[in-house]
Amino acid sequence: MRREGPLSDLGDPHTYRVALYVLLALPVGGAAAALLTGGVVAGLLSLPVLVGAALLLGALWLVGGLADVQRVLAGLLGVGFVRPALAPAYTGVLPWLRATLSDPDTYRALLFHVVQLPLALLCWLVLGLLLAVAAVGLSAPLWASAPERVSPALLTWGNLSAQPTPLAVAGLVLLGLGAVVVGTGVLNLMGRMWGRLAGALLSQGGASEAARREVLALRRAAGRVALGDDLNATLRDLTDQARAASTARTVALAAPGGALRALSGAPLEPGDDLADPDMGGGVPLSGGAVVRTLGGGGTLALLPVTLPISSGVGGGTLRAVYAPGRRPGPDELAFLLSIADHAGTALHAAELIERAGARAGEQERARLARELHDSVAQALYGITLGAKTARATLERDPVRTRASLDYTIRLAEGGVSEMKALLFSLRPDALEEGGLVAALSQHAHALEARHGLSVHAELGAEPSLTPDTQAAAYRVAQEALHNVVKHARAGAVWLSLREEGDEVRLEVRDDGRGFDTAAAGRGTLGQRSMRERAAGVGGALRVSSAPGEGTAVVLTLPAAPAESRERA
Repeated sequence: MRREGPLSDLGDPHTYRVALYVLLALPVGGAAAALLTGGVVAGLLSLPVLVGAALLLGALWLVGGLADVQRVLAGLLGVGFVRPALAPAYTGVLPWLRATLSDPDTYRALLFHVVQLPLALLCWLVLGLLLAVAAVGLSAPLWASAPERVSPALLTWGNLSAQPTPLAVAGLVLLGLGAVVVGTGVLNLMGRMWGRLAGALLSQGGASEAARREVLALRRAAGRVALGDDLNATLRDLTDQARAASTARTVALAAPGGALRALSGAPLEPGDDLADPDMGGGVPLSGGAVVRTLGGGGTLALLPVTLPISSGVGGGTLRAVYAPGRRPGPDELAFLLSIADHAGTALHAAELIERAGARAGEQERARLARELHDSVAQALYGITLGAKTARATLERDPVRTRASLDYTIRLAEGGVSEMKALLFSLRPDALEEGGLVAALSQHAHALEARHGLSVHAELGAEPSLTPDTQAAAYRVAQEALHNVVKHARAGAVWLSLREEGDEVRLEVRDDGRGFDTAAAGRGTLGQRSMRERAAGVGGALRVSSAPGEGTAVVLTLPAAPAESRERA
């Protein structure tokens, strides 16, 4: 934080920029007054000879032209202006005259030109008086030690004469120092006054332009939050939108501890440490704002970034720093509060995504543990029993030993197939790399070895499918085969995959007990899941069954065009 003190303004560069502005305000204001007054008077006097109309039009143009000069000059005060997004095209004198006379900016700029000269003259008088007092006081040791160098009129009054004592000289020096300190303070107050005056009267576009920028910024912010692909990029974009559509010099999003999450705008000055957790004097209440003056003369607006109570943490604050002389109005604070709400939404969405990812990871680990227990672990246990049986009967019953070894080999092969299927399901890119035919072959082999089913696979060549369609076909086949094991009580399964013209047909058929499709209605959860997967890639699913006649699941998918296969 910037340390404030009696002499702090003397070391602040902003003080000297304000001094330069006040120094230039009088001649610039005098020139503007002379040009405008002269143009109007000359135009009125020469109006009968038609030259006056041109002079009056020139004076009207000068109102806007001189306002541009004043806006550049106001940059010394740290005041910035946003020009309208689209400048009106010139279509002739009369349309320009009509638009200029109906524009409120014209009259605000004219009012600034009117008040600038007397106000600048008043500033010169006040500062001139303070400078005179400072000069007399600080030079007291010089003229008191050599009174003959000073005009007698300054040290005499009628028949009386004055000879300053050392104590009086010391008092005059202190008076001069006080005048310097007071002068710098008054100068900064003048800077704030001129800054607010320039911001109020020289701003272009008015409320309609500001509202247009704010609406556009909020629309872009909403789109960015809805995209939600990168939290840091989203927060940076929100601060950029807030700064671009407001009059703030710098906008930042800070965490509850004060650490900056995102920053946009001009570099920070020593008195504007946005990362200071105590700079705002406390976090504002939800839906409110805290606005206070910074040490360098600027203004800080603090707005809360709210998160739901269920989050258990605070969202931090949105911090906007304004140049000296600028202060946000109620409409701008409402806009910044909307941006802060968007930031809270982005933070909450990122938190929900993180929770969902963690929960999905836990569920996947639990599913993997169940799969390992139900398949590979039991296969290993069976292999152990088979090996022990073979060892026990090796010498006395070779036939039984051979049977035990065959059983053990089948279990081992089934366990390998089960493990490959599990590893396959854990790798998102495995299906694309190995192909659908290889994936179905591994799954069929594991099903045969693990559950003793007779699987008749007719898979043929790799069909022409996009990666998404491949994944949907594999998941549907996986669910259908799982239903055979779980519900059908079948002895044999027929699995076929073939490409027919512009369609790919996948069929899973069993000789199990079947069911009544009419009584099942829309089907079980597994059937609804298969139908949704098929519809998601433009396919169709048909389930046919009858009690005692088995079940057939037929999936029809669109074949991928040649160009799609080449891109894949």
